[in-house]
Amino acid sequence: MARTIKRRSDCPISFALDLFGDRWSLLVIRDLMFKGKRTYGEFLKAGEGIATNILADRLETLENAGIIDKAPDPDNGTRYLYSLTDRGLDLMPAMLEIIAWSGKHDAKTAVPSAFRKKIANHRDALMTELRRELEAR
Repeated sequence: MARTIKRRSDCPISFALDLFGDRWSLLVIRDLMFKGKRTYGEFLKAGEGIATNILADRLETLENAGIIDKAPDPDNGTRYLYSLTDRGLDLMPAMLEIIAWSGKHDAKTAVPSAFRKKIANHRDALMTELRRELEAR
């Protein structure tokens, strides 16, 4: 269950920024949503160079906000597996919109053009497919 956070205002943008508006949280959500990463070690190796203390803090913040869940790894008792909750999955339209915007305005984007076309032309089907894959994990 999500914990109550101190709010600066009732502005919806402010509320969202309080939960995931730092420079790392959306990258953790990205890794869970699109890159199949599920463990602390996988997040560390994501490529952006997040520090271990920052990663631990962001995972805890996202878990406390009800955006991700943490469960013991059944195959390795010394680590945890992270996954998006329904609340986290509800960020998918916003994440896809950020990807589409970046693809349009960043000539060096790493997003494959085929994925950008799916966002533009088949967004609902793409979201259904992604949700199905994520829920099967």
